[in-house]
Amino acid sequence: MKELTIDATVENIVAVTSFVEGELETLGCPMRAQMQIAVAIDELFGNIAHYAYNPDVGPATVRVEVMENPLAVVITFIDNGVQYDPLAREDPDTTLSADEREIGGLGIYMVKKSMDEITYEYKDGQNILRIRKTI
Repeated sequence: MKELTIDATVENIVAVTSFVEGELETLGCPMRAQMQIAVAIDELFGNIAHYAYNPDVGPATVRVEVMENPLAVVITFIDNGVQYDPLAREDPDTTLSADEREIGGLGIYMVKKSMDEITYEYKDGQNILRIRKTI
């Protein structure tokens, strides 16, 4: 398991993405999966940066774990910010036009569709969001 703790700012999305991509490359992760994971990082870490400590800045930890049989990567996002379960929100109705849809929720919906598993828990004052992608 590898771990990075960094300030939850939009500017640090690039550092988090580079950290995770470095681990994915050692696994020989296919480019398509890498791109899907990069989009997920952008959405999930971006949400932490925007909302967890607003208007302040606080730390976020990103863990990368490799699972065997089947080969998969689990990425965990941990913050001590405001309790928020992004999975509790109803998925947007993608049959509606962008003008007719409610604002918000599309990014998490895309993460749900591109990852094999996504879970959330609030434990010991921490938001813990995990995504799993089979490689």
